[in-house]
Amino acid sequence: MSENLIQASSGTPWHDWQHSAHLARATWLDPDQLCPPGRRLVVVAPHPDDEILMAGGLLAGFSGREQDLVLISATDGEGSHPGSQNWSEHRLRRQRPLESRHALHQLDLNLARLDWRRLNLKDGGLPRDEAFLLNHLNQLLQPDDLLLCTWREDGHCDHEAVGRACAQAALARKAQLAEAPVWAWHWATPDDPRLPWARAHRVQLDDTRLARKRQALSAHVSQLQADGDRPPVLPERFQECLLQPFELLFL
Repeated sequence: MSENLIQASSGTPWHDWQHSAHLARATWLDPDQLCPPGRRLVVVAPHPDDEILMAGGLLAGFSGREQDLVLISATDGEGSHPGSQNWSEHRLRRQRPLESRHALHQLDLNLARLDWRRLNLKDGGLPRDEAFLLNHLNQLLQPDDLLLCTWREDGHCDHEAVGRACAQAALARKAQLAEAPVWAWHWATPDDPRLPWARAHRVQLDDTRLARKRQALSAHVSQLQADGDRPPVLPERFQECLLQPFELLFL
């Protein structure tokens, strides 16, 4: 699935996903069961906002335990509005990391205590930087870390490159891999055989976690507002799928 096809698709609404037998069978996990205090969570986000879309509810539980969290922002997200008169790459390169900072504040995370690594790689060019990502992760990861990333078949070249690099690093360093579908919610069908349903788990979010995730997502204003006659980068029906009281992970 190419980025152009993602953008052209109107997307699968949550109403349809509610009828997914595969989703209904996905095992429920408590967030503290998945990543209890003392276990380190390493999150790799291809673009600013992916950490929220993937795992904003899970991250909301790291307030006060920032020492257990590493956030890697691979790019600054400057490629989200190609050809836009309002959102140039230069403006986005400054704006989107600021949105991420605000979003992390909405999750009540203390950024002074957070290991947040911004790699400043080229948005749309992560397949060329896979070896760099893999090397960085191989130096960072420790056995028993939980490494969370975008799914390696998510339909966006950057998401897939991150997923592939993380899968290799997790295997080499004996860390646990958790892949999160992001754009798959948009292009896939409710019982799509292309998704690895046998590995699907739902991380349960209580009302507080879900509210913080919603507030954090609202910080990404560049992605939520229409740009002239262009619709928002993150359509409302896509947001609805990712703002349910769970986060879907492939373990």
